[in-house]
Amino acid sequence: MTNKILVGVLFGGRSGEHDVSLQSAASVIGALDPAKYEILPISISRQGQWRAGLGALRSLQQVLESGAPVTPSVDPSGPQLLPLKSSGTLRSSLPPLDVVFPVLHGTFGEDGTVQGLLELADVPYVGAGVLASAAGMDKDVMKRLFRDAGLPILPWELVLRADWEADPDGVRGRIEKKLRYPLFVKPVNMGSSVGISKVHRRAELAAALNLAAQYDRKILVEKGIDAREIECSVLGNDQPQASVPGEVVPVNEFYDYEAKYIKEGSKLVIPAPLTARQTQQVQDVSIRAFRAIDAAGMGRVDFLLNRKNGTIYLNEINTIPGFTAISMYPKLWAASGVPYPQLLDRLIQLAIERHQDKSRTRFAYAPAAGK
Repeated sequence: MTNKILVGVLFGGRSGEHDVSLQSAASVIGALDPAKYEILPISISRQGQWRAGLGALRSLQQVLESGAPVTPSVDPSGPQLLPLKSSGTLRSSLPPLDVVFPVLHGTFGEDGTVQGLLELADVPYVGAGVLASAAGMDKDVMKRLFRDAGLPILPWELVLRADWEADPDGVRGRIEKKLRYPLFVKPVNMGSSVGISKVHRRAELAAALNLAAQYDRKILVEKGIDAREIECSVLGNDQPQASVPGEVVPVNEFYDYEAKYIKEGSKLVIPAPLTARQTQQVQDVSIRAFRAIDAAGMGRVDFLLNRKNGTIYLNEINTIPGFTAISMYPKLWAASGVPYPQLLDRLIQLAIERHQDKSRTRFAYAPAAGK
């Protein structure tokens, strides 16, 4: 009989950040204390097939290619994974998972879809719920929530792919009436800077919009400034805490996918060289942003610090930040006195606590006693 917590580490996925997810999951699995946890790697292929591996089947690429085919179950009374066919690597009847750790970045994983499945299955899971995950993924909705919470953000314009394709001159005119170059053009629902372009002049705008349109039907066009890139990690549920801030010094003009994961030379400066007042502002706004979308567990909040006047703008929040060995989220907590293994312990405990708190909520009407 074991008292270990059975953790399902969910990785891969159908998004453009599939490879990043594998790197993050490998770091998480490698840092989870084997004395406390039994780990079940659960992969989702680029096509959406689920596979699981136990025992010797621990290589994440092996799980993706040779793991036992499974399908997720939303029946809260039984195991969350059901075998699709008999396999020597998978027990015929899996015990229920104690907690799921989604290490999925981007669409179909960080956007509320998997979180909704886990809610139906009534299993504790690490990180934000359905609403916060969806809002944190949708940059337009996220900015609207930040604006309504009185948080400092840069002006932006939303462009629909259908409008851009139907009336490119009208869309270009609308953008240029509201915003001045340089601009950042981004797919609304995408992470890791995939599909993002910095546009310096009008001649570059069409290519940037076409690129972003490949990744989403909604495109965000945002005012660009000469800025330092500051990041802050948040940890907690109803009483979140903020880490020391860090600064990203990208090898490219901005911190795009290549600068994050491919090209060497980007630097993470921890703690960020900020004044005490700037540090406090970043931490305060990080917690307010976390609460503005009703996040839980974890979040990495990104800022732009105007080099000319020192003004700090809130850029975005990531509800499943990178967990690779070089990722800012765990590094910031390590610098704040929470080593990586302890951070994972805390995130799993927060997931269990949130699930226990939710169990107190009534979902059906029950008349008060004595009536």
